[in-house]
Amino acid sequence: MALSRRGFPLQWVMVTVIVGITLLLSAILITRAYIDQRDLLLEAAESSSEHLAGRLDSANLSLLAPVQNSIQLLVHDTLLEARSLEQRLERLPLLVQVLQSNPVTSAIYAGYPDKDFVLLRQLKSDRVRQLLNAPEQAMWMVQSVDHIDTDRVERYWLFFDSKMALVERREVPDYSFDPTLRPWYEEAQGKSEPVLTSPYLFFTTREVGVTLSRQSASGGVVGIDASVEEISRELAALKPKGAHRLVVVDPTGTVVAWPDLNAMLIQQGKDVRLANLGELGVPALEKMRAVSKLDGRMVQFNEGEEQWFGLRQPLLAMQGASLELLMAVPASELLAGIRDRRQAYVYWALSITLLALFIGAAMAYRLTRPLDRLSSWVRELARFDFSRSGIKPSGVREVNQLNEVLGGMANAIRHFQAISHTLAREQQLERMLPGVAEHLKASIEAEESSIYLLDPETSTLTLASGREESTRLPRTVKGDSNNSKMLGAQLEKALPDGQGHWLVTPLKGREIEPAGFMVLRITDTDPKAQQALANFVDELSGSAATAIETRQLIEAQKRLLDAIVHLLADAIDAKSPHTSGHCERVPELAQMMVDEACKSSDGEFERFQMSEEQRYEFHLAAWLHDCGKITTPEYVLDKSVKLDALYNRIHEVRTRFEVLWRDAEIRYLKGLLAQENEAGLHERLLQEQASLQADFERVARLNLGAESVTDEDLADVHRIAQRTWERNFDKRLGLAEIELERMPSEGELPVTEPLLSDRPEHLVSWNGRRPPVEADNPDNVWGFDMKLPQHQQNLGEIYNLTQRYGTLTPEERFSINNHIVQTIRMLTSLPLPRQLRRMPEIAGNHHERVDGQGYPRRLHAGELSIPERIMALADVFEALTAADRPYKKAKTLSESLRILAFMARDGHLDRAVFKLFLESEVYLEYARRYLPEEQIDTVDRRQLWLLAKGEG
Repeated sequence: MALSRRGFPLQWVMVTVIVGITLLLSAILITRAYIDQRDLLLEAAESSSEHLAGRLDSANLSLLAPVQNSIQLLVHDTLLEARSLEQRLERLPLLVQVLQSNPVTSAIYAGYPDKDFVLLRQLKSDRVRQLLNAPEQAMWMVQSVDHIDTDRVERYWLFFDSKMALVERREVPDYSFDPTLRPWYEEAQGKSEPVLTSPYLFFTTREVGVTLSRQSASGGVVGIDASVEEISRELAALKPKGAHRLVVVDPTGTVVAWPDLNAMLIQQGKDVRLANLGELGVPALEKMRAVSKLDGRMVQFNEGEEQWFGLRQPLLAMQGASLELLMAVPASELLAGIRDRRQAYVYWALSITLLALFIGAAMAYRLTRPLDRLSSWVRELARFDFSRSGIKPSGVREVNQLNEVLGGMANAIRHFQAISHTLAREQQLERMLPGVAEHLKASIEAEESSIYLLDPETSTLTLASGREESTRLPRTVKGDSNNSKMLGAQLEKALPDGQGHWLVTPLKGREIEPAGFMVLRITDTDPKAQQALANFVDELSGSAATAIETRQLIEAQKRLLDAIVHLLADAIDAKSPHTSGHCERVPELAQMMVDEACKSSDGEFERFQMSEEQRYEFHLAAWLHDCGKITTPEYVLDKSVKLDALYNRIHEVRTRFEVLWRDAEIRYLKGLLAQENEAGLHERLLQEQASLQADFERVARLNLGAESVTDEDLADVHRIAQRTWERNFDKRLGLAEIELERMPSEGELPVTEPLLSDRPEHLVSWNGRRPPVEADNPDNVWGFDMKLPQHQQNLGEIYNLTQRYGTLTPEERFSINNHIVQTIRMLTSLPLPRQLRRMPEIAGNHHERVDGQGYPRRLHAGELSIPERIMALADVFEALTAADRPYKKAKTLSESLRILAFMARDGHLDRAVFKLFLESEVYLEYARRYLPEEQIDTVDRRQLWLLAKGEG
């Protein structure tokens, strides 16, 4: 098919466009070159001035910062309380230390409300020493004005050597100095913070500087002089070479810093003042300040017959008066370099234009229309669209080659995306590694791809991925060590021979030992290509190794966490032989119910599912549901009789009965000795002994707690308690300090005591350990809502024996219930990851009731998730069927389920969970695993469900 002749050839179109654009760009560049270079120079000058201003600001701050710290200390010194020169000289060591620690300071002084004045000056320069006519060995000078009385004023200059020994005491009657009239004194009045003066000439040394002063509580003012001649020196050091003019002035035009220090000081008779800008003899600076703004921008102006550039740059404010940096430079000097290079720019631009014309013509001749399609495809690749595999073949070989390369690159990227996705998302190594191997094989067009994992304990490599039909590769390779080079050589030696080349790459991640090896069989025999591929695979192997190590580390941490959790649960079970196995059996039963709930499509279980992370979270919560029991006293957990408190106190009570028994026999024998009626004595003895036997049997029966206590039982206990016996030994002897704190003081012995009693020492207070479980407790951040007993323990004998049901007192029942509070507090204190955040709720809510009457938070059904309701039922069922509880006998399967049915009816347990428990026969599977045969009896599921619904 003939090609269309319409239009213009692409090569000529491209040549024309390139020529036109190149010529246009050349003209623009040549035109703009001079202007751009000029602007760059001006911007550089502005930036340089800004940097210079910053350096000067830093110099100012370096002068003031240490001085301010010193004056904050001096204002509280006794110097300002001194009333005579002798008292003030006692503070010289401190003042010397301050001056020596601040090199920029020249003097420290204090002015007093009565016009007294004292100043310490360090004689640093020869100029100052000559000005003051100081002795040769003098290093320090004290200036003093001391008003002795209204008519007598002493004015002295005292000179000291380097060791502060007095060299000369000079009286200076003409030293008329009134500190109260000085700016540093006046400005400090009524101020609570240090005050900084504007730069000025010092009274005595005629140096340029500033004064930092502050008023003390006594009314005196302390001041420190700091010379700012450093600014002029810094300005002279920073001044560029050439005809640049730099000066620092205040808003009135007074010169604060000038490279020539002598030129900025004007002598007027005996006085010296700072020069103004016009007195420097540089008209360009004065003209520039008049035409420019204080914004740091470069301006152009004429002075005389010469053109100048200049700018005004603001500096840091000093006590409200801003300083300015002025800079002026002749245009001939600033732009000299640009004019020399302008002609060179023109020649270079013309040369580049001609070169671009030839390159454009050559490219236009070689390219054809398929470039558009390639360009479109490349744009798709740039937009991360790798779906297209290539374009139609072209008559241009280079285009076809590019098409093949781009196709291979797109294919490789697709597989690399799949590898990245697999490494990032897949959690299981057995599924991740085969996917990585297959995608890597496809991306580099290898013949075979496999991954071996290393067992560092045995130095054994195990094939972890590879095509199932491939039986040529060895499944395991035993190495001599974990060294990657030795292992790689042994693995390569074990691989079968055949066509192609085996590429064995160690999977090196963060660990010293390799995680394994990546094995590829390639057919490309080009050494350079093989080396390039080896380098690429080596880089890719790092990501794979890190992913493998990460998953192995996660699995190891998971196993460690499981082991710790199981260890804690086993420790809790081992704490009491009567609850052994509870923390192990409840997770098993709860997990069986969760599995059934996930399978069920009935009612509220229709959409209930749990991910692997949620199952693991539930698994840990089930194992830790009673971890708080580790804080519960053992004697409470194991309490089988009412008087049990670490031991069964029925023995103490029996001993008292024995004492009364002996007392009865003694009275009988004494009656015989007194020749009383033997028959009557014997009859009375038998009656007393029979009464004691009956009363003790009544107390012993109540101590068992096997049946509820009647009102008659209560009356009998109080009657028996009225019996008395005589104690002859001090009950405070042999007691620990903590027992003595509760034990009241002892009276004279012997003491008559009741047979049974509730004594003050039986009450154990919370003693600052009151748990935050009440709803109105501000420390209760967990939402607990429990009633707290008044005392931590009540060991009263009557109190314990008269408990209506069971063996536990309210205090002991709270102690047991408190285990769930401790469980929640312990688990919420852990830094749990996001996927385990619900673990405290699942573990801690298994004593809640769907009617809101449970503990510790009184949650209702709508606030309890399905896993939490399952945990509640599993915990109750295991407790009912357990055969190792001291306070009850193990119940049969039917009895336990009947109790569960009533609990579901009464709003204790969730009715839907109980129904699932019945219909799935999880109870039967659990019973066959954990219950003895005599507990497994026939169960009527229909009748139980009717009971649960309240219809049975």
